[in-house]
Amino acid sequence: MFIKVFKLIHRDAKTQARRGVIQTMHGQVQSPFFMPVATTATVKTMSCVDLYDMQSQIVLSNTYHLYLRPGLEIMEHVGGLHQFMNWDRPILTDSGGYQAFSLTKFRKITDEGIKFRSHVDGSMHFFTPEKVMDIQRVLGSDMVMPLDECSPYPCDHRQAIRGLKRTTEWAKRTKEHFHKTGMHKRGQRLFAIVQGSVYEDLRKRSAEELLALEVDAYAIGGVSVGETVKEMFEALNWVVPLLPKDKPRYFMGIGLPDQMVKAVGLGIDMFDCSIPTRYGRHGSAFTNRGKLNIRNSEFTKDLKPLDEDCDCPVCRNYSRCYIRHLLNMNEITGVRLMSYHNLYFYIKLMEKMRAAIEADDYESFQNKFFADYNSELVNF
Repeated sequence: MFIKVFKLIHRDAKTQARRGVIQTMHGQVQSPFFMPVATTATVKTMSCVDLYDMQSQIVLSNTYHLYLRPGLEIMEHVGGLHQFMNWDRPILTDSGGYQAFSLTKFRKITDEGIKFRSHVDGSMHFFTPEKVMDIQRVLGSDMVMPLDECSPYPCDHRQAIRGLKRTTEWAKRTKEHFHKTGMHKRGQRLFAIVQGSVYEDLRKRSAEELLALEVDAYAIGGVSVGETVKEMFEALNWVVPLLPKDKPRYFMGIGLPDQMVKAVGLGIDMFDCSIPTRYGRHGSAFTNRGKLNIRNSEFTKDLKPLDEDCDCPVCRNYSRCYIRHLLNMNEITGVRLMSYHNLYFYIKLMEKMRAAIEADDYESFQNKFFADYNSELVNF
């Protein structure tokens, strides 16, 4: 349907940061960008109207959860995930493999796929690379992720090799089924996920094997699973130079603001994480000066907004002391206001990054952000 998935608009003069556009069935996505996580077809406490208002370009949903509830019968009945959510912008769906590993009390991984027991009702299910594609075909998502094996942390070299081999073989099967079933003709875009844990030789080997498949885009997976931030960025530094310059690059699952700023400077285009809403539910507000825990007593009489440099509706209309009161009273409005602000902060941060890249000023932007945010990443 589209001749090219990714169009490079500008490359920063002093860093590896790049500004691009990704073409999808449901419109363009300006990169670099952040995807709010709509795990079960909703971003927690947010409506699609909220997401439109804060100018979210895209959301991410979860194959595992949607397969279990509401299930494929309902998804087929309503015509796919976009219609179900009443969201007419792009959607990326992950494979659900990580959830099959992490949420279930019983799972068995073989070369064929993952057998697991539902965390909902205990029923048995089997995810193969082909089945995961079939589910995402029904969902109708714009960008689809293959089934992969995410090695745990820590793991030894031999265990990481096993996960790498399965990831490559499953990627081959995924691509074959993706084309056999015509998903490419519908305009869906297929990713491959680089694995290899914290081992440089395996990360490079995984990237090289997956590059031979020539899929639409590439992701770096198996990060933010317990390793140190230093190890996470080492994996990024090993892999990014090997990835195609004309295809999107997705750093899966990371989501602290300073980590995203750092990763964009190294050439990453895409991010997702539940951190903005999850931290918001527990009282943490992201600001240009760092993270604040609004539940703390120091904010009991604080009339300032969550972030004095933010123009979101929350910061324009409500004080820290009021939001603290709502959270301490377990009022859902408090959670909603915190989540809205944090997501808005993330989306506007990505806009600032795109502007800095276009101005060939990303290095200065990054250094100032790290200094204001009091980030330790300035030393990496």
